[in-house]
Amino acid sequence: MGARGSFSEKAGEQYIQTEQLGNAEILALISAEAVLTAVENEACDKGIFPIENSNGGIVIEAIHAMAKHRFNIEKMFELDVHHMLLVKPGITASHITAVSSHDQALKQCRMYLKRIWPEADIIPYADTAKAAADLSAGILPDTTAVIAPVGCAALYGLSILEESIQDLKFNYTTFVVASKFAQ
Repeated sequence: MGARGSFSEKAGEQYIQTEQLGNAEILALISAEAVLTAVENEACDKGIFPIENSNGGIVIEAIHAMAKHRFNIEKMFELDVHHMLLVKPGITASHITAVSSHDQALKQCRMYLKRIWPEADIIPYADTAKAAADLSAGILPDTTAVIAPVGCAALYGLSILEESIQDLKFNYTTFVVASKFAQ
């Protein structure tokens, strides 16, 4: 689940390393629905998506997708999540009029947003990394900052305005590894 640079991609990389699946390829599927559809249709062997965060709670999108699909849960594991506030190069805090990210990331940074960006429009987006990609591509206005993983800065040519903006120092997301339902 997620675009290139997402926390789910990082979780996938961690899973590949842990399970020693050296020849595995990660497909960037944006939604939990797309991941579970791909698993069910055998477009991929395994799907990895987040279901819960220690601060932001349940990933509602994932729960809705899980209710619509049959699959096996092979494993569950946690990933330490640190959110960055990313902007286009040359943009400073005084330029920012909106902050955009996945709803779950916005929840994990809600007190930070209230404290630092009370006047900014808060705009939910399909994915943290997709928001970064779309900011880079000019789909989002230059006056938008996005909350995304640190790797998105280099991947999409963005600047880090602030680091580790999540409300809690310990911020873990639980991921599910799903495979096709065996009857």
